[in-house]
Amino acid sequence: MSDTFVYTTPLDPRAKPLIDELTYEYDSRYGSYFNAAGAVEEMNRYPAEAFAPPHGNFLLLQRGDETIGGGAFKLYDERTAEFKRIWTRSDLRRQGLAVKVLLELEVQAARQGYSRIYLTTGFRQPEAVGLYLKYGYTALFDVKADPEIYKTLPFEKEIGHLATAGLPAGVAGEQPFQRAAAQR
Repeated sequence: MSDTFVYTTPLDPRAKPLIDELTYEYDSRYGSYFNAAGAVEEMNRYPAEAFAPPHGNFLLLQRGDETIGGGAFKLYDERTAEFKRIWTRSDLRRQGLAVKVLLELEVQAARQGYSRIYLTTGFRQPEAVGLYLKYGYTALFDVKADPEIYKTLPFEKEIGHLATAGLPAGVAGEQPFQRAAAQR
């Protein structure tokens, strides 16, 4: 069974596994560290419209009828997209799904005119830190320091080269995955 990216909205019922599991994971790792309300407030911090074209996008990685990964971006500034909600289903981790989502988001952000990515992750998410460092993101903090002193760990990456890489026009990143039409 092949994996398919679907461009949609956080309000799509297929996004529920992503949102529910992220909320659970954030609460498991941080509890009320950042906010007395826990992760629910963070997950509802932005309206769905923030992740809609022309300034944002929201994607799900589907395997058959199951949501197995996803992510989103929104406007950070005129040339910068801010990545949010990058997730893979917990029982399918360590299979490269997060990389697929990350690279797809980069290509789509470049197609939508962005030349830079900004993102943050929490200090209790070393897997995410490793992913971003491995895939060319620059840490905007001292990686040798105790990450808890920063609380949130910011990264950036230039992606302007993707806009001129001769990628096919149309729906984001035509290869290596099949694409499904956006359903809003």
